Amino acid sequence: MSKMQNILVTGAVGQIGSELTMELRQRYGHDNVVATGHRTKPSEKLRTSGPFEFIDVTRRETVEEVVEKYNIDTIYHLAAILSAVGEEKPQLAWDVNINGLYNILEVARERELTRVFCPSSIAAFGPETPRDNTPQETILRPTTMYGVTKVAGELLCDYYFQRFGVDVRGLRYPGIISNETLPGGGTTDYAVEIFYEALKHKRYTCFLREDTVLPMMYMPDCIKATIDLMEADLSGLKHHSDFNMAAMSFSPAELVAEIKKHIPEFTCEYAPDFRQAIADSWPMTIDDSAAREEWGWEPDYDLAAMTADMLEKLRQRIRSG
Repeated sequence: MSKMQNILVTGAVGQIGSELTMELRQRYGHDNVVATGHRTKPSEKLRTSGPFEFIDVTRRETVEEVVEKYNIDTIYHLAAILSAVGEEKPQLAWDVNINGLYNILEVARERELTRVFCPSSIAAFGPETPRDNTPQETILRPTTMYGVTKVAGELLCDYYFQRFGVDVRGLRYPGIISNETLPGGGTTDYAVEIFYEALKHKRYTCFLREDTVLPMMYMPDCIKATIDLMEADLSGLKHHSDFNMAAMSFSPAELVAEIKKHIPEFTCEYAPDFRQAIADSWPMTIDDSAAREEWGWEPDYDLAAMTADMLEKLRQRIRSG
């Protein structure tokens, strides 16, 4: 199996991309991982720890220039418009999520790159999908533009693997909880915002109902899963671009109860908005046995461990900030 040498990360300024880039630089060498963004200014840490370039994934020539300049052989393609923003700007979501992915895959095909990662999401599921223990193979009829682009993306990635032999891999990410970067327009963002509000103001108004159970994952597990899948031997993979992923599932009320163990005076109110309909179309629990069997996936964090770590890390950040 050929090794990854020169890595490009699109969407490197985003929630997952910013932390994934730093971990990749630790593993593969800081100069061997090129971070790219569109307009958002990178953090000092991201900009100074290795190469950074601005690109627009919807303009293929900007991708090609960077791939050629750095002799890229592996792409982690994280540039995307997320679910809530995608409903406000569906045309933009289609352009970035589909045309951007097509450009990445075409560059990978033409230049015979070693490997491409493109995440999918639980947004690929829809109201007809079984919501409990959602199977690996199931109905994919989403009701959001973000979800539509994720289903189309999974199919496009698998097509490029079958038709052109492009080794493209992907995970259906659940909601991702991070203590590093602020959320970027997703339906599961309450589970990040709530920690900041608990520490700063001891109260929070949640935009989902208190009993809305959704699959979630702590960022260290997300990074681990992403890199583990990319490092897995191709011969062991039966699936490629659509692995179900699970770590924990909980409701806002359950998260509030866990936070109150650390901050007893914390209170939460509920004012569901348009994101409630999106959340209601998604699964509550996920069957990720394919990922566990094919490349040994196993999460490290449950709700209690994640809550304790989030509060500790954010306390330090607020103190030093």
